[in-house]
Amino acid sequence: MHKETPNPVADTRNAANSLVDVRALPGQEYFIAETDETGLGAVDAVADDSAPSSQWGEAWKYLRRRPLFWISAALILLALALALFPQLFTSTDPRECILSRSLAGPESGHPFGFDRQGCDIYARTIYGARASVTVGVLTTLVVTLLGTVVGAIAGFYGGFWDTLLSRLTDIFFAVPLVLAAIVVMSMFQNQRSIWMVVLALSMFGWTQIARITRGAVMGVKNDEFVTAARALGASNSKIILSHILPNAAAPIIVYATVALGTFIVAEATLSFLGIGLPTTVVSWGGDISRAQASLRTEPMVLFYPAIALALTVLSFIMMGDVVRDVLDPKARKR
Repeated sequence: MHKETPNPVADTRNAANSLVDVRALPGQEYFIAETDETGLGAVDAVADDSAPSSQWGEAWKYLRRRPLFWISAALILLALALALFPQLFTSTDPRECILSRSLAGPESGHPFGFDRQGCDIYARTIYGARASVTVGVLTTLVVTLLGTVVGAIAGFYGGFWDTLLSRLTDIFFAVPLVLAAIVVMSMFQNQRSIWMVVLALSMFGWTQIARITRGAVMGVKNDEFVTAARALGASNSKIILSHILPNAAAPIIVYATVALGTFIVAEATLSFLGIGLPTTVVSWGGDISRAQASLRTEPMVLFYPAIALALTVLSFIMMGDVVRDVLDPKARKR
């Protein structure tokens, strides 16, 4: 007769089950999963079928939570509206001046009063935005285009081109912007216009953005996607335009935003010195220059265009700071 071999494991399990059955109270039952249960990796996995967010998508999510972004954006939109559609804010001709109203106080339709020539200060403050903002925007566009081209060529090709363009950039960088603009505008006293001011500021204002672009391109050109594009037969121009510049655009955009306010101040400085825009063009710098004679007796004649200039420049600087914080991953942790 065959005798069954005892199984210690089975005996232990049966004893444990009997013990559980004896000692378990109502509500205390438990179950043991089978050994072929689905692994923990599949259980804990989170289903995410959405497309990955880009750098600019993440930046927008962060921007819209910043109150400073909305404040600066509102001020910038207001400045652009004043520059593009000044007639929506006043129907008074800013060049209409009546000496009998010289330094008169505010009245109906003229909330800021009149300057020494009897011109409406409110109308001149509104129309002064057009010249200042136009010069700032056009100069920023020219400077960004020229500096990006020079910096991209120097950073991408290196060698002889890097040395040549870097030394050329250093020569222009050594000359102060406002001083160089004063010299250029003094040479063309009889040809002063918005385009001449833009040319004078652009000739010496592109150096900083060229240096920034060169550094950004040098940091991107050795990445894997550039190597892959070159392996696929892409030309150098296509690599620069389609792959390198889009990934190096963040510092360029930040500097261009801040530089726009700087160029507005430079234009106001030239007009204040009397070598910027002609007197026939209404500008904040020119109004500040004419109002300095009345500073002690009627300080508000100077303060109104000065406040408008300060708020406009401040809005672009604040926008540049917010964008810089958004595009800098380290700044988000502060």
